Order: sequence, then C-alpha cells, then structure tokens
Amino acid sequence: MSIQKRKRIERREIIKLGVTASIGFPLMTSQLLSCDSSQSKNTQKQPKGLSILILGGTSFLGPHQIAYALDRRHTVTTFTRGKTLPTVHQDKFKDVEQLIGDRNDDLSALENRKWDVVIDNSGRKVEWTEESAELLKDNCGLYVYTSSTGVFYPYINSDFKEDSEVLLEMPNTDDEDEKIEYGYGVMKAKSEMAARTQFGDDRTIIVRPTYMFGPGDRTDRFTYWPVRLKRGGEVMVPGKIDDPVQYVDVRDVAEWMIRLIEQKKTGTFNAVGPKTANTMKEFVKEATQEYGLRCYFQYIDDYDFLLENGISYIVPWIMPIGNNKGSALINNQKAISIGLTFRDLELSMEETFYWWMTNAVSDERKEKLEAQFTKERELIKKWKALM
Repeated sequence: MSIQKRKRIERREIIKLGVTASIGFPLMTSQLLSCDSSQSKNTQKQPKGLSILILGGTSFLGPHQIAYALDRRHTVTTFTRGKTLPTVHQDKFKDVEQLIGDRNDDLSALENRKWDVVIDNSGRKVEWTEESAELLKDNCGLYVYTSSTGVFYPYINSDFKEDSEVLLEMPNTDDEDEKIEYGYGVMKAKSEMAARTQFGDDRTIIVRPTYMFGPGDRTDRFTYWPVRLKRGGEVMVPGKIDDPVQYVDVRDVAEWMIRLIEQKKTGTFNAVGPKTANTMKEFVKEATQEYGLRCYFQYIDDYDFLLENGISYIVPWIMPIGNNKGSALINNQKAISIGLTFRDLELSMEETFYWWMTNAVSDERKEKLEAQFTKERELIKKWKALM
C-alpha cells in the first residue's frame, strides 16, 4: 500500500471517528470537516497579520476564509444583516468582530473605520459594490471582489481566459431562465468594473469561481454526488462520457484568496478546478475510487430524454448545448501559476458527505435530496425500458 493511500485511509478514519463522537454536537463536527488548513500546499512564511473586513462572511465561502485567516494570525471583521448563521466553523466566530448593517440602505457601521483589506462576498447588486467601494477606498488598501465565471455567459466559445470578453448588456429574450443567467452575468461583470473604478487596478483583486462545493454548501447542487455515490449500487450518470466538467472545493478558493491578499497579487483570476481537463466519466470514477463501495454506472447519454425528464444539470455536469456549450471550458492556468491548489477529489467528497450527515443540515434539505434519488431510480427504469 502506498504512503499516500495509507494517509487517505487514516484521514477517513479520523473523519468517521469525529462524526461518531460528535453526534448531537454539530459545532465540533463542522469544525473538523469544513476547513483543514493543513491541506494547503503553500508553505511560504506567514506575513504580518492583516486586518480583513468581509462583506458577508456567514454563508458558504466566508466561514472558510475566516477560519484560514484566523489560523494565519489575521484579524477579521464581518458586515452582515445578522440573519444568516454559519453551518461550519461556528466556534471561530467568537474571535470575529461582527458588524450589523444592510447594504441596501445602512453602511453606517463601516464609516470612519480602517482595514487593510475588504473582501466583498455579498456583492449581489452593482450598486452595493459601487457604494461600499466608494465608502472604503480611502480606508482600505485592497478590494477583493468575489465574482463568478458567469461573467462569460453565454458560454458559446471555449478556453475562456481572464481577458476574454465578458457580459455587460442584457439582450432581449423572453426565456425566463436565460434572463436570470444573463442578469447574473451582467451584474457580476459590472460589479467587477465598479470595484476597479473606485480602487484602481493596482489595488483590486477579482476572483471568479466556478461551481464550488464542500462542507457548508447551501445550494445542494453538488451534494447529490457525495451522498449518492457513498451508497453505491446502480447510479445514473447523465450526459455523454466525454462531456467536460469543472468544479472546485470551496476551501481551495477560500484559502487561496487569503494567500492572494497576503502576497498582494492584484488582478483578475478564474478560480476553476480541477487542475487538468476532466470529463464526466473521469469525475465519477475518481470520486468513487476510495469509497470502498461498488457503484454500477448507468450512463444516460440521450440529451432529449434527459430534457424531457427535467434533467439539464446535476452539477458539476451541465448539459453542454446552446448557451451552456462551453460552461466547463474555463481556463485556469493563470490562477494555478499564481498559487491555486486543489485537494484530492475523493477526500473532498468524503468530508462533504460527513458534514452532510451532521445535524448542521436540516431534515428538510435531506428529504429533498432523497426525492432526487427516488427520481433517479424511476429514470433508470424508464431508460432501460427504451433500450
């Protein structure tokens, strides 16, 4: 047995022990699973502690940023409405200054304060970014805007690089789903511009993550896979075996963003994994290789059949047709060259699964996921009847 494989097995046993020992204690469990800073491959000497303001910070990405930043001796302040409770790293928030306000109409808590860096995780309106950046530009050294690869929508090209054209205007369309996609892309692209306008290129960091997954995920788009694959048996795999997929562990993005700040690496970066090109077939194979369970993959490669049955995506798989043809063809080489690293997929899946099994996740969410598994069985049966 290789040393690497032995370490993975030992790691899984530690995770399982932590879950067993902490039944009824989600704070302990979520701390264990959500952000293992030792996974970082960066070994540079830690710089002098920075004061970091996070706009948001309690949802998905923020708690992992906070945990990593505090471990590296930075100080953290959050600015939120005080309505969202983190499902990971709750214990870390006792060491966080928590300011309350509203980006719609009350930024008073941020007035006459100074920080080294502001991370804008909650910039969901262009006006929010404009107003916060204008308010803070003389009192913060760097502005970090968490954007999205959605700025490249529609994905009708391939190999989207940081300097590729982004979406700045809403086209005319009657399709409600397209309106949402276009609107989100325009908002993110214009928010990037707003941050750069106020802080300048030399004081602005733009990070564009693709679909993130991991402990604390509130969307449950990706969680389907670690939970379903853990059970083994006959598993539906949608799409063609060579359909490309891209994804990234939220902790890899969070930790890398803190290191970018420490190194003052300004610019725009696509935060996209895995390190090399990946297909759907390769994804499910890699995701199951360490589970110790036998999965039987039932590939359903007929796009028409999938669409007729309401399956156009199960992240990281997005049906590569129309405006989504190139959604998994984002170039990540610039980010990798500047220090973005990636955890092993099987370890990420394992840790996400054990976080999901804690009572940090509501019964309602778990029941919704179970309904998807019921639908999966029905679709496999229906598909086989056509063969």
